[in-house]
Amino acid sequence: MTDARWLAAAMHSAFFLLVLASAVRYLTRHEGTSLAPWVIALTAALVVAYGVGIRSQNRLWLVAVLVIWVVLVVLAPSFAWSAIPLFVTGLRTLPTGPALGLVAVVTALVVVSQNRLADGFDPNLTIVPIAIAVVTAAVITFMRRQTVQLRESERRAGVLAERHRVSRDIHDALAQGLSSQAMLLQAADQAWERPELAREHLRSALRVGAGNLSEARRLVQDLAPADLADATLEEALGAVAGRAGLPAEVRVDGTSRHLPERVQSALVRIAQGALANALEHAQAGRAVVTLTYLDDQVVLDVADDGRGFHVTENEPGERGHGLPAMRARAQQLGGRLAVESAPGQGTVISAAIPLETAP
Repeated sequence: MTDARWLAAAMHSAFFLLVLASAVRYLTRHEGTSLAPWVIALTAALVVAYGVGIRSQNRLWLVAVLVIWVVLVVLAPSFAWSAIPLFVTGLRTLPTGPALGLVAVVTALVVVSQNRLADGFDPNLTIVPIAIAVVTAAVITFMRRQTVQLRESERRAGVLAERHRVSRDIHDALAQGLSSQAMLLQAADQAWERPELAREHLRSALRVGAGNLSEARRLVQDLAPADLADATLEEALGAVAGRAGLPAEVRVDGTSRHLPERVQSALVRIAQGALANALEHAQAGRAVVTLTYLDDQVVLDVADDGRGFHVTENEPGERGHGLPAMRARAQQLGGRLAVESAPGQGTVISAAIPLETAP
């Protein structure tokens, strides 16, 4: 049972107990009076009305309960103390302004009713109900505002996370594909005097463009990478390598097993980003994509023979948009991303995802 349900159960139980105690007190002191049958009937009506509307707790139900309660308080002032659960119900059901107005009116009625029971004016019977009402209203109002702020914070966090996700997808899929396409078109232009080679570059650029169009449609529909549609992870990695813009080989080590769609999507996106970096930044001539199934994790390695760079403690997380995006994808699945590189010795990007990610 959630905290909200525990609070509701405690509040409803308190209301029924207070009504029962008020009825017993009234009958004990006023048994045989002409008003006793009316008080008993109204008590039963109040209990039934409150019990019937517990689940809905709409405004019409609250008005009906309050009307019966007010009549009871006029006839028997001892029923005034059952107002405390009504405070909470009103504050939870009504908007803040009307709820505070209701609390003020009910509190005034409680003060008047309690002083009717006393022999003359009693400061305690005046101050205590007001203090209880103020504290109750302050606590419930504070909790409501905290809930609103928490929801708004969660909404903003969700929007920010979605923006990061879309940004990563656009970078890994569309931006990298467009970059590869531009380089292929440049290569075709430079080889224009050699028609066969130029046509081969143009055909490769067309394949990359078609893949980009498919990726764009999948991103709009918020689906997995297009390469995973009706394909295995190994086949999807092969498709990514095939349009990487440089010779790329895909290897698989270990026994292949089914992985959750989100893990497959992350691995494909990481491979896209790593191959794009190898082409665009490392100026590599060849790359090898290795998918390794271990007992407790799946590992994706993308190695290139590019120019490499000095890896420092902070550089992998600050180098452009590609590496941070790949690192974020791995970390979201409880994994890690490692970068090994040195000038003139190529680069290896390794993503390890624990298999317990998969149920």
